[in-house]
Amino acid sequence: MLIMNLIAAFILAFALRFAGLPAANDKPSDLAQTLTEVSAAYAKLEPQSIRPAEGFIKYDYLIPAGYYKQMWDWDGFFIGSHLAQQGKPQYLKWWVLDFAGAIDKDGYVAGCITTKGPRPLMGRFAMKPFLAQGAVMASEGLGDYQWIKPIWESLRKVISYREQTQFDPKYGLFFWENAISSGADNNVALTNDPNDKSAILAADLSTFQYREYRAMAQLAEKLGSEEQAAEYRKKAADLKAAMLKYFWFPQEAMFYNLRRDTGKPVKRISYSSFVPLIDDILPEKDAKEMIRRYMVDRSYMLAPYGIRSLSKQDPEYNNAAIIVPYSNWQGPIWINANYMNYIALKRDGFNKEAAELAGILGRMVLADIRKWGSMHEDYNAETGEGLAPTPEQSPNHVFAGFVGWNLLVEDMLQCEVKGECGFLGMNGQSNIRK
Repeated sequence: MLIMNLIAAFILAFALRFAGLPAANDKPSDLAQTLTEVSAAYAKLEPQSIRPAEGFIKYDYLIPAGYYKQMWDWDGFFIGSHLAQQGKPQYLKWWVLDFAGAIDKDGYVAGCITTKGPRPLMGRFAMKPFLAQGAVMASEGLGDYQWIKPIWESLRKVISYREQTQFDPKYGLFFWENAISSGADNNVALTNDPNDKSAILAADLSTFQYREYRAMAQLAEKLGSEEQAAEYRKKAADLKAAMLKYFWFPQEAMFYNLRRDTGKPVKRISYSSFVPLIDDILPEKDAKEMIRRYMVDRSYMLAPYGIRSLSKQDPEYNNAAIIVPYSNWQGPIWINANYMNYIALKRDGFNKEAAELAGILGRMVLADIRKWGSMHEDYNAETGEGLAPTPEQSPNHVFAGFVGWNLLVEDMLQCEVKGECGFLGMNGQSNIRK
């Protein structure tokens, strides 16, 4: 019987390994080998996401590559974060300066910029709140904050513009114009209904803005304005309090978006529900409960190939390969979302789960690269197969590929293997709870 059990265990372990899942816990040697292979593959792919200055764009700029040739807001932020982690913070600085160069007199800046100028989409498509965070991370990497001085007032204008156009004073929270402006193009916790614009207060946007306030406070302090630093710290504290008051539902241990007209929660568990876990919004006890009940539960978010973008319990959960008119955030694995989930796992002590996630994602992108020579922007949560863009969706029906924020897989593996985890803290300090 013992021999039969051992044989059965071996067969199960082999099947799981073949499927790309950890047989149990990834051994450090396994993760090290995965990191070696990922780093070698990314050394060839990473240059595709860096473009030389051209036309309207005055500094070298960052693109997802493959299917996408434009510079996008959070794509560039995550690519730049990766490059900063690899000892090249100048690219994140240039990303900040390129977007700062597109800020108009009111503080509006488009979330997509091309060599011919800003590119509004489905409305104004204002930039997501990442500029100040990028400026802090670049400055920390460079050991220099003085380059911020010439653009400081422009950064303040961007904050003011967002407060004027995306802030609801009744709740003290922020809202997206529509789902596509959030970057999670068809997130079911939001809407793209043209008759229902700016309708939903959003946990992800409010978290990003909370971090933006904290980053602005740090920038102001470094530039010698304690008064402005105090102003932004207060705004961060007020926003955090409003998030806990309106978004957090303790009995369900969940963050839900909120409708502005009725004040009722949008009870859909999606990627954006977990974004607040990347920072100190929740007390540790509550954060751990939320992660246990949902993020690492296979009946909700945890899938064989990473963490889903929509709960498996949701009636709209799917893994369709969609890229037009927008990408699919109703189930597939997205690397940038899994990167934020990884940060949440690490900061709240789920180290085993974080290591497993890094290993799974590493093997998944390696399989993709071996098959296609590039990567996809999202992956089937149940099979690990790359979804979009398909060859049929690509120009001339030739697979276009994707690089961009998928580079973050290397950062997660480096954190596990080498202990190089600087990205866990926005300002160069650890984001792990003590």
